Amino acid sequence: MAIKQLTAFLANKQGTLASVTKILSDAGVNLRALSIAETEEFGILRMIVNDETTAEKALAGAGSLIKVTEVVGVKIGDEPGKLTAALEVLDRAGINLEYLYAFMARTEKHAYVVLRVADNAAAEKALTDAGFYLIRQADIEKL
Repeated sequence: MAIKQLTAFLANKQGTLASVTKILSDAGVNLRALSIAETEEFGILRMIVNDETTAEKALAGAGSLIKVTEVVGVKIGDEPGKLTAALEVLDRAGINLEYLYAFMARTEKHAYVVLRVADNAAAEKALTDAGFYLIRQADIEKL
């Protein structure tokens, strides 16, 4: 049930991000969530998009180095303590969190959290068993 995340490795220079978003826009791809980490020389752009296959082809065709990673998406209530509850579920299950980022839905009062863990299946089971709703790729495509 994992969702697909695209990771692009970019030069850390003016205009690079704009060129990536233009490539995606021209391909008809909508960004749903993104996270950028940077060093002096390069940046790591992580994205959840409505059509990962088209996005991957468009970016790779333009010469970008792209990696597709399966991540866990979980829907949490948009109120204090809800993220902590989800993280505590993973902790109790012995699942280490590598990174996360969140995004809001347009009309719902939820946050969607993208989690990168070593064992997606274990994280999905722990979260589902604790009553959390997992985001499917079909959910992302409908946003």
